[in-house]
Amino acid sequence: MSIRHSVAVDLGASSGRVMLARFDTASRDLQLTEIHRFTNALIRDGQFDCWDVDALESEIRFGLQKACEQGVAIDSIGIDTWGVDVVLLDVQGQRVGPAVAYRDSRTDGIMQQACESLGRDEIYRRTGIQFLPFNTLYQLRALTQQQPNLVDSVAHALLIPDYLCYRLTGVMNWEYTNATTTQLVNINTDNWDDTLLEWAGVPARWFGKPSHPGSVVGHWVCAQGNHIPVVSVATHDTASAVIAAPLEGKDAAYLSSGTWSLMGFESKTPYAHADALAANITNEGGAEGRYRVLKNIMGLWLLQRVTKEHNITDLSALIERARQLPACRCVINPNDDRFINPPNMSLQIQAACRESNQPVPQTAAELARTIFDSLALLYADVLHELARLRGKPFTRLHIVGGGSQNHFLNQLCADACGLPVSAGPIEASTLGNIGCQLMALDEISDVDDFRRVIQQTSSLTTFTPNQHSEIARVAAQFQQTHQTKELCA
Repeated sequence: MSIRHSVAVDLGASSGRVMLARFDTASRDLQLTEIHRFTNALIRDGQFDCWDVDALESEIRFGLQKACEQGVAIDSIGIDTWGVDVVLLDVQGQRVGPAVAYRDSRTDGIMQQACESLGRDEIYRRTGIQFLPFNTLYQLRALTQQQPNLVDSVAHALLIPDYLCYRLTGVMNWEYTNATTTQLVNINTDNWDDTLLEWAGVPARWFGKPSHPGSVVGHWVCAQGNHIPVVSVATHDTASAVIAAPLEGKDAAYLSSGTWSLMGFESKTPYAHADALAANITNEGGAEGRYRVLKNIMGLWLLQRVTKEHNITDLSALIERARQLPACRCVINPNDDRFINPPNMSLQIQAACRESNQPVPQTAAELARTIFDSLALLYADVLHELARLRGKPFTRLHIVGGGSQNHFLNQLCADACGLPVSAGPIEASTLGNIGCQLMALDEISDVDDFRRVIQQTSSLTTFTPNQHSEIARVAAQFQQTHQTKELCA
């Protein structure tokens, strides 16, 4: 019997975790043990909202060392995080300036500048990436416009997971799945687009050629002196989550549910034509050359902010109170830019309802119900957009990630989308991270093989749609209105 032990570092916008995986190569049993969990949050550094990458690195090193003290030989390490954010380094490899976060307001108005200067069609033709105001393309343009004195000091720009791998190994790498989130990678060449870099005002020498996941980039030396391989996994957390989504056939869609919700499907070819642009669909890189054809949805970030503002510590009780309230009393557009990082989320939701002449939610439960209903309706709308794009309906939706624990939202999603929903695994990003490591170690043949392991070892919950629920009725009404608008256009 052969046992492999791998460590996944999985960072999200609100928390991070170091997980130890035990894989039995004979039985193909995969078990996770949480070694270290820590919080992550925006900090204010001067005039910017930033990530405390020094604190994150310290927590990661602590967790890795703790994993090495579990009495087992560690075969590999991998890191995944969110996308788009970069860390700037000088020629000596030292950080230049703070690690500014995507929710910072410095990019306000920059995306509009890009569309006016380069043309929305042209940017999309080059990248196939969804237009979001915080994409790296606009972050770098903001940097060169607002901090030109910093630019001359920069020799390299690394995305967050590549930076953390560099800090562990001393080796620089630009991993493909995360690189594609920047809206700077040309969809035809899988390399950085010179025209877009020039518009952003940054030299191409800041970036190395993107590399596909699944290779050892360097080694981390633990306190015991062991040199442990660090694998460049699918470093974008959604790319890792999709690897661990036990998709059933070609007609299954996925929803990676957490701080962000990302809904999409896998494709061997990108969807970058006019209809995809009109729907603002993104074609992010995935493992094995697969594209993640998806759409970003402002997910449970809204709920996280509301619970913090109302000092809610018992989330389950809040969800139950929300469940007992009438459905669809008030609905917002969760993807409205006003919800990216407002000073007060509760007040912003109330303002949106007031401006649209709806009842204004007052209590934390009413705000939560508004968020849940609005997300479920948006999920249904995006799912229909994706189905129209591919010319074929979906038969099942797989919800993975931390949000898959919210059974009430899962049921609302099933009702609104009119599809059976499979929920789980919860630690999808961590598992996908581990899957990439096991592929690099030649213990798993490919993504489909790893999904069979997930199906064997994970407990999934099924939610059957109730077509007679109020949210199903409202979703059908919304969809009919949307189709009518299309026919009349």
